[in-house]
Amino acid sequence: MQDQILGFVQKANGYLADYILIVLLVGVGLLFSFKTRFVQVRCFGEGMKAVFGKIKLFGGKQKSGISSFQALATAIAAQVGTGNIVGASGAILTGGPGAIFWMWIIAFLGMATIYAEAVLAQHTRVVDADGTVHGGPVYYIKKAFKGGFGKFLAGFFAIAITLALGFMGSMVQSNSIAEACNTAFGIPGWIIGIIVAVVAAIIFIGGIQRIASVTEKLVPVMATLFLAGGLIILICNITVIPQTFGMIFKYAFTPQAIIGGTAGAAIKAAISQGAKRGLFSNEAGMGSTPHAHAMANVEKPHDQGVVAMIGVFVDTFVVLTMTALVVISTLYTNGSTAWQEVSKTNAMQTAFTMALPESFGSFGNIFVAICLLFFAFSTIISWNFFGKLNVQYMFKNSKVATLVYSIIAIVFIFLGSLLSNDLVWELTDFFNYLMVIPNVLALVALSKIVSDAAKKNK
Repeated sequence: MQDQILGFVQKANGYLADYILIVLLVGVGLLFSFKTRFVQVRCFGEGMKAVFGKIKLFGGKQKSGISSFQALATAIAAQVGTGNIVGASGAILTGGPGAIFWMWIIAFLGMATIYAEAVLAQHTRVVDADGTVHGGPVYYIKKAFKGGFGKFLAGFFAIAITLALGFMGSMVQSNSIAEACNTAFGIPGWIIGIIVAVVAAIIFIGGIQRIASVTEKLVPVMATLFLAGGLIILICNITVIPQTFGMIFKYAFTPQAIIGGTAGAAIKAAISQGAKRGLFSNEAGMGSTPHAHAMANVEKPHDQGVVAMIGVFVDTFVVLTMTALVVISTLYTNGSTAWQEVSKTNAMQTAFTMALPESFGSFGNIFVAICLLFFAFSTIISWNFFGKLNVQYMFKNSKVATLVYSIIAIVFIFLGSLLSNDLVWELTDFFNYLMVIPNVLALVALSKIVSDAAKKNK
């Protein structure tokens, strides 16, 4: 049964990723790059200063919403997950080292896209009398398209994101945690699934304030830990780093030389992998992180827009690139064929183990498992929150509906530790792609609001 479902979903994903997804992501990224006069370049310094000039690990409880950094930390917690380790490794194994180049292109354009998402999320958010903040794509979708069509698109998005992130996405994260921990420690996947589900449930109960409090501390720590470990591997592989970068650029345009097939089919695979894994990693254009950015307490929408751009930069150009350099420099350089013997779930662990001296034993497996645990768990709690907001939208803030959603989400977290890795990833990709369509349509329809916000901050 799993094989039949997998075959159907893979075929559907092939059409969505190879045609619709690439056109939408590249198209909307180019649109907002030009309409904002390349805000991702022009206001990059402003964004970095806003994030790192005011970084706090204890933002405190806000009277309404959350702080700008807490919103970014929640967004990055969603962005930096298995996509940065397992997803990036899978893209390289399937599309060749050149897939990373196309991820960079998608991310550069995505910085303008996510600026637009954050600006519109701020512009259309609703604050209740008690200070409760409501915001996200469903609100700017309804602003973009009035009447029944707008309600339909908003409802379609709400259903897709609930399935994609609240249920299927959490399965991907717990699946990757279970496999990595099984490789490193020999612990059965179902035990890991129970532990992750229980801890996640405790955090879910606390709402956005507890989630923001957890992510603002967890994100800086987990990123620093991973980057420090990756840097050690790159030092061990220092002599092949120029070759590593060379392979990324070379195989972006001639991937058939390493993955086989015809030139056309190979470059299509490289670009497709870069696009879909880029989307899963940085989430620009997907409509997930605007939920966090809508909650931020800022003076004007532009302020959160430039902060949101830094999330994509950190996710792709820093964390994901570290994964790529470690995997390629260890498994691909100097004619190595080690990449042919690994899967996307253990490629990073294999790379760490191979690069470190034998005296380190299984330290590489353990280190990557711990990093993946941090990454994936932080994504679970953020994605669950995004899904919950849409359940509340669909069911008019019904406490019963929210409770049922949370229970189902916890069950899916556990199930993810048991199911086929490939099926879990394909199902998540499918619903991710469906989210993109109504979100991008609304972004384009409201592009003037975004360009006006960027023009006022030259």
